[in-house]
Amino acid sequence: MKSRATLVLANHRSESVYPAKRLMETHDAVILEEPPDDQFRRMLSGQVSIDSYIESLDLEYPEFSRRMSETLRELHVAGKELYQVEPFLGKLIEIHEHFAEGGSPADLKAGTDLCIVYAAERNATAALINFYRVSVRGTFEETVDAVKRFARADARRFLLRDRMRAGAIVEVLRQGGAYYIEAGQIHYPLWQELKGRLPTDYPLTVRFLMADAVREMGYRGNLYGPGDLLTLLYLFHPNRNTQEDDQLAARALIYNKMIIKEEIVEALDPYPHTRDELEIASTVRNLSLEDCRHLFDLICLASTETARDVVCHYLKNK
Repeated sequence: MKSRATLVLANHRSESVYPAKRLMETHDAVILEEPPDDQFRRMLSGQVSIDSYIESLDLEYPEFSRRMSETLRELHVAGKELYQVEPFLGKLIEIHEHFAEGGSPADLKAGTDLCIVYAAERNATAALINFYRVSVRGTFEETVDAVKRFARADARRFLLRDRMRAGAIVEVLRQGGAYYIEAGQIHYPLWQELKGRLPTDYPLTVRFLMADAVREMGYRGNLYGPGDLLTLLYLFHPNRNTQEDDQLAARALIYNKMIIKEEIVEALDPYPHTRDELEIASTVRNLSLEDCRHLFDLICLASTETARDVVCHYLKNK
């Protein structure tokens, strides 16, 4: 059996399920980006209905999860092996259970995975809370700085996740066969982490799942908004501090106000989220730092629809 692996980068959108299924079918096994869960196994075997399984989860995109669960059950029945591999999130669940039982952070032994994961999560969460606070009460410059601080903390958290996950994935790959490795787009550095642990001649490829859809819509590149681009830069260059960082952070403020947050499911458009992300990213690339400073005051408390109107009107009359 010839061994190979494909690291597939995509966000959790319902429109990504079908292309994911087609690619999964060309592999022997699928390594999912989630910690082991007995309910998942019961869902695959039919002991628990997909509806009951979905209802038991706290989901941002329930339609994506429903469609993916249906796909994974079909693959399971067809004989594909499915692995849930996400050590960081598994440790995070352990930490939450520890606190729920009355434990405290002081109980986490220094140097252990639990302590390291707790520190990374705590620091990223603190930076996010600080951003929320500053974005309401602070100046534009202070808010841009808060975005950068969160992106740095988030990058450190993602790097830890990728390192932990790479180690666990390699143990699965040792069994041989063709593996589809699921990962969010922000986890592009997972490719480096895997390459560093696998034999130099191991065939590992990286694929952006929605690349064909992006080209079909006439765009180039990948689905990274300015905030994700900033985080990726800090993942690869943790000590960088340039004017470009300020530009990306400022554009991220505008992008996040304009992007649709709710799950979109439209029969007439096969790629509604992809289209929205591409269009908004293209729009904010036209904004200078001064443009963002001006728009920030106008849209910081506005709805998504109003923010879009304000930014488009501003660019039209610029």
